[in-house]
Amino acid sequence: MVEVTVARLGIDSSTNSYVVILREKDGARLLPIWIGQPEAESIAMQMNQVKQLRPQTHDLCKALITSLGGTLRRVTITRVHKNTYYAELHVESVAGWVQIDARPSDSIAIALRFDAPIFAEDSLLSALDSDDDDTASSDPLLQSRAFEEMTAEQLKAYLATLRPEDFGKFTP
Repeated sequence: MVEVTVARLGIDSSTNSYVVILREKDGARLLPIWIGQPEAESIAMQMNQVKQLRPQTHDLCKALITSLGGTLRRVTITRVHKNTYYAELHVESVAGWVQIDARPSDSIAIALRFDAPIFAEDSLLSALDSDDDDTASSDPLLQSRAFEEMTAEQLKAYLATLRPEDFGKFTP
């Protein structure tokens, strides 16, 4: 396992999907993971320290873990199978250690709230062609996609324009 950090969060404009880019800590290898809008917004709000009036889902997860006497010690992104990434939350409590299966996007959002380290299986990371810090222009995985990073101001402007119907229609 290799420790990674959230390097960027942006939009893949070729698919209109959100992408979280994890970068090897003290290294240049990357792991891009395409994620959903709610998870991207949750990650971005935490990264930019945007506070909500009421707890959001990942804030609730943190409160549940903490109130049950646990703490998130680490997140691991373990594998990819049929284009789906798998992750685990490693929680320590008075009862011992628990590993909880979770989506990487949720795991990352929760890890950021706990300031917990994120690890990825070594084989999931891809090398860069150069050590250039401009990931979007130097990473071959991203060159083929129109990747746009959102600034804090763009995120705030985007969030301010959201309407309930932007989240889709609920159908049981």
